[in-house]
Amino acid sequence: MKRLNLAVLSLVTALGVTPLLAANTSSEQAKMQKEAKVTMAHAREIALKKVPGGKIDSAELEREHGKLIYSFDIKTGKPGVTEVQVNAITGAVVSVTHETPAHEAAEKKMEAKH
Repeated sequence: MKRLNLAVLSLVTALGVTPLLAANTSSEQAKMQKEAKVTMAHAREIALKKVPGGKIDSAELEREHGKLIYSFDIKTGKPGVTEVQVNAITGAVVSVTHETPAHEAAEKKMEAKH
């Protein structure tokens, strides 16, 4: 479910739309932002160092597997996106994964069903 939430919010962010109701309510977002020790701007810098030459396509603060993280979808010259997750408390990189266009299409198909 968290992955679906990320995909939906990534799509909303990519389209430049501000949803009235998102996967996380505004009060949940406010609580997470207060809990974060690392700013979004600093986390962006950390993520971009992992994907040199990339451009952030979407960004989100979320709780995944009990940890508060920033999740960034970064576009490069390669097809697909590279997702970089940064711990919002420590600034440590949690994961770096490349999603192929096929994987992205499957996520969009799943979003359409929900």
